[in-house]
Amino acid sequence: MGGRLRLRSAARCIVAAVLCGLIVLSNLILDRTAQAEQAVAPKGSNLGPRPDLRAMAERMNANTLTLVTGNPSFIFTAYGNDLAAVLNDGDELRILPVTSQGAVQNVRDVRFLRGIDLGFTISNVRGYYRRTGELGDLEDKLVYIMKISNDEVHLVTRSYVTSLQQLRGRKVNFNSKGSGTQMTARDIFTGLNIDVEEVNLGPADAFAQLANGEIAATVLTSGKPAAAIAPLKASEGYRLLPVPYAKPLRDDYLPSTLTHEDYPDLIAKGETVDTIAASSVLFAYNWPKNSDRYRRVDKFVKALFAKFTELQKPPRNPNWREANLAATLPGWKRFEGAEELLASYREQTVAGMREQFDQFIARRSGKLPTSEQERNQLFNDFQRWRQQPVTR
Repeated sequence: MGGRLRLRSAARCIVAAVLCGLIVLSNLILDRTAQAEQAVAPKGSNLGPRPDLRAMAERMNANTLTLVTGNPSFIFTAYGNDLAAVLNDGDELRILPVTSQGAVQNVRDVRFLRGIDLGFTISNVRGYYRRTGELGDLEDKLVYIMKISNDEVHLVTRSYVTSLQQLRGRKVNFNSKGSGTQMTARDIFTGLNIDVEEVNLGPADAFAQLANGEIAATVLTSGKPAAAIAPLKASEGYRLLPVPYAKPLRDDYLPSTLTHEDYPDLIAKGETVDTIAASSVLFAYNWPKNSDRYRRVDKFVKALFAKFTELQKPPRNPNWREANLAATLPGWKRFEGAEELLASYREQTVAGMREQFDQFIARRSGKLPTSEQERNQLFNDFQRWRQQPVTR
């Protein structure tokens, strides 16, 4: 019995010793870790409290908008990259440009795809979907923020083709499926009653097949000068074909002209090529005004208006310099927040002109207007006078 008691006592001592050793080792590790952290941290610095990661995630998600653009080589991608470069403001506002199939698919994405806030398209896409009816009534579903520029139709062929009629029955590239160019090309050849065989290739493949005779022509819609077309040369057998502003196309297109200045290697000096154009549009879904999605778009619009002059400076795409925030788009409804900002700017402009007018009246000699009606009439005359072109 005494032997058993001695064994139990010895076992307890061993366990106690092991526990003490573990405690000492644990304290030693903690001390070494603290010393290492002090060695890494800058001298005199105080490590603050751990960040609130949940709050950070909520702020990032609340102020980030996804923007569908287009093919990497097309103008919509350049516009999207410009917006991100100018408007991104850390976690306070962030634009995520996303490569897409182009103008037609962008309307579908903004209309139906979760997580998509904004997109670029072309103005004639509304007419296309109105005719097909495949997306239902879009009039109250989509709103435009601004018109950016006109995108000209470029119909490139070989030098032996001199008219659209010569393309009848031949292979013509309409660009990738879902692109604005595909829709526009279909409008043109259907409207002009010219049957061609549609193929769907990207610009690089299209120019390669055009060079070796596999296709007869390729269509591209882009603001002029288009980077994809600029390297082509008439001396190498390329030609830009005219596209008539025919009656079936007038509801959705505008007349335009390509010049030698636009494409010095394709169009001879002093010559022009008539074509048609549609407008590039920045648009959004028409969210209810009290919704979080409306708030995001409205925040984007306020930043866009505030920094618009930055977009018009190099190295941003030169088309921004021709853009006008107040330009209207027939057949489209403008985003309400943008309309409110424009109304405010117009009021400020009129107020500033009124102040100039009052100063003008105060310095004037002779008979002054006495009634409010006379002052208003003279002010209207003053406004009209300011809008007259200067003659020299």
